Amino acid sequence: MMANTFLQICFHIVFSTKERTPNISKDRQKELYSYVWGINKKLKCHLYRVGGIEDHVHILTHIHPTVSLSSYIEQIKTGTPNWIRRERVFVQWPGWQDGYGAFTESVTEIERLTNYIINQEQHHRSISFVDEYKQLLREHKIDFNERTRGLALCASTTAIQMTPLRG
Repeated sequence: MMANTFLQICFHIVFSTKERTPNISKDRQKELYSYVWGINKKLKCHLYRVGGIEDHVHILTHIHPTVSLSSYIEQIKTGTPNWIRRERVFVQWPGWQDGYGAFTESVTEIERLTNYIINQEQHHRSISFVDEYKQLLREHKIDFNERTRGLALCASTTAIQMTPLRG
């Protein structure tokens, strides 16, 4: 990386378990989140927050300039299942759904998004993951067509939205 190179790109990343099965048991979620933190540290990325509920995960992170988004996602989505199976963390682990949502966010949104991720359990008392995911796609002006993709595919579509910094 060149001297005097400055970069601030915060990603809000969302992906679900395969077929959105509720396999991330509440009693072992912290172990999974700690493992994700370790991957972030190894990649020299700054993890602001990781959380979710039984069928999906949210990650709020700043990715190091030497790491591409696709490489980062690959490290998370291949590293965690290997660890889960090796350590027998979640019974009958189905794996992660194909694809992900990755949304750029302003640094001014970090506190709001951190609280959003912390409060996932409460949030999902009133909204399903699919509806949450569609809401994120709409908020970030990502076109998707439920009729041609179907609801099952909606949650597995790779969605990347680059938005200008606010503030």
